[in-house]
Amino acid sequence: MRFRYLKDPLFLFCVALYFLNRLVLKPHFSNAFLQCYLNDVICIPFWIPIMLFIMKALDLRKSDDLPTAFEILIPLILWSWVFEAYLPFTSMFKHLATSDYRDVLAYTIGGGLSGLIWRFLYQQTSAAKRIAFLRQVFRSRPKKSLSGGNV
Repeated sequence: MRFRYLKDPLFLFCVALYFLNRLVLKPHFSNAFLQCYLNDVICIPFWIPIMLFIMKALDLRKSDDLPTAFEILIPLILWSWVFEAYLPFTSMFKHLATSDYRDVLAYTIGGGLSGLIWRFLYQQTSAAKRIAFLRQVFRSRPKKSLSGGNV
């Protein structure tokens, strides 16, 4: 199935979540995650579709396949270095940016989750197979007794 770029459901969800966080959640809740890290978690699934859309428009990306691991990993590494290792120490941005390893962790979590979500969303399987897969994943396993048998 072809990647939908700016119409991708995860991208659209991240756009909505960004505005919800900025306009509603941050002003009314003092939660550290909402204030500092939610935007970092949605950074990769927000910017990757935009980046790939521009690359496709410039004929730098030949296929409409899902983002590859490298298309997620390279921006993750580059953006982490720029925003957490370089800019906070430049004279122009040192008052605007703060270096925080937890931001890199949030970028990484967002990138990993987005890769998994994109694989799930764009699988060429029926909805019934997806639901059956999810039931299988979340189904509890039988507990074993001390004697080794199932309880």
